[in-house]
Formats: sequence, structure tokens, C-alpha cells
Amino acid sequence: MQISDVTEAASALHQFIQQQQPLTVLTGAGLSTASGIPDYRDAKGQWKRNPPMQHQEFMRDGELRKRYWGRSMHGWPVLYNAQPNAAHHALAELQHQGLLGTIITQNVDGLHQRAGSRDVIDLHGYANDMICMSCQARSPRLAMHERCIDLNPHFAALQAGSAPDGDADLETDFSDFRVPDCTACGGILKPDVVYFGDNVPRERVERAQAALRNSGGLLVIGSSLMVFSGFRFARQAAADSQPIALLTLGTTRADSLAQLRLNTDISETLSSLLLTPA
Repeated sequence: MQISDVTEAASALHQFIQQQQPLTVLTGAGLSTASGIPDYRDAKGQWKRNPPMQHQEFMRDGELRKRYWGRSMHGWPVLYNAQPNAAHHALAELQHQGLLGTIITQNVDGLHQRAGSRDVIDLHGYANDMICMSCQARSPRLAMHERCIDLNPHFAALQAGSAPDGDADLETDFSDFRVPDCTACGGILKPDVVYFGDNVPRERVERAQAALRNSGGLLVIGSSLMVFSGFRFARQAAADSQPIALLTLGTTRADSLAQLRLNTDISETLSSLLLTPA
């Protein structure tokens, strides 16, 4: 069943949650667009811009790392300063009421936790943390950002629009950009997130799979599920005969697996859901 009216969607989702509680929730980029963070894909699941950085590209190509960090000087502050929107707060409230269990998020912005959710699995990591790829030392992304500004003040003066996950729409000559190294060993510093072409840590996947297995079903919000790291949970739920609900504008990879498809605004629908009588 597909619903495109917010009031009807909120009512149907309320009934779904009441019948299947506690639900496991899987969230994607569409949840955070109302917080000013751009997403990757359009309503048909196609790329809106060039695909993001691949892990192997980042590790082997120093020129691409210069471009990455030069653009991040302008894009990352948008991610860092973003605030939870109504949808994040609604999910935190539903979780506190015991209607939702674990929240598995494909997002790297940490906004679920800032909204008050406690049982959250950051499937792809957290963009505000850094890790050295040689010695594994961890450090705050803010320190990396400030070092980039100190070393590259001429790049900081440029203007650029924001892009997904702390990237920016900036095309210029990055050849003289100076990329800070690890202060402990001189190794390559990387945001502690799972890049495209990399694998989600097995322990993280297993925790998420166990959470879904021990819940009443799966609610997917704001994700096209085009990436297998998220789609695997829809496949798991379907294989285990657990019901699936989708609250996402546009097409998803799991449309044929879901019992309930809600093609409505996420924040409006979840806010209306909280007002639906028990």
C-alpha cells in the first residue's frame, strides 16, 4: 500500500508502529535534509552530482586528498553546525515511549544523538571524528579543520556551496593545498567514516542485525536503500517475514518488499504521528 497524503500517512504509520512495536528504524540522508544537509540522490534514486570519494582513491592519491580537504574547508562546517530537525526529535520521543527500539543510521552527522536518541548505531561512522590510517590515533575533526585553515588561508577565503557529508561544490586548482598529517606519526588522517568502496565493520553490522532480529519489524526513513549496507536490513526483514514500512520521498530499492510505503514529507509525517491519538 502506498500513501501520499500526510494525515493518512501519519495514521497508517501510527497503526503500523502500534502493531509491530518496538520497531527497528533505519534512517538515511533524506532525514537530515531539513537540517540543511544536502543528500546524494534524487526521487528516482539517481545521483544528483558525481559519486562521492572512494576509499581507495582517498588512500592512494595525494592530489585527490588535497581536493577533498580543500572542499571540506567549506562543506564540513555546514555538517558540524547542523541542528536536529522535527523528524529527529519525533524519533527520539517515540524511542523514549518504547515504540521504537534501535535506530540504525546511514548518516554521519550525529543528529539522532543530539536530538536525544540513545540506542543508535552509526552504521557509517561519525564525520566529526578523525582517525590516523597508520597508528589509529583519534582526534576531533574540528582540530583538522582549524589546521587546514591555518595552513591554507587563501583557500578559506573562497566561496562554495555545500554538498553531502561535509563536501562542497568547489572547483579550483588544489595543487598547492597543504594537507595536515597525523601529529603522532605523520600518517594519513581520514574522517572516521565508511567511504564508498569500503566495508562497514563486521561488529557494527552484527549488532544492527541482532537489533532487527529482536524487534517487531523495520521502519526505513529517508533512504533510497540503493547502497547495500542499508538494503541488507530490508532483505533480512523480508527473509524473516518481518513487516517493513518505508517513509521516503521517491523510489527505494525495497519498494517490492514493503507492506507500507509512505511517499510524504518526513518531518510533517512524524510530527503528525506524535499528535495522533493512541
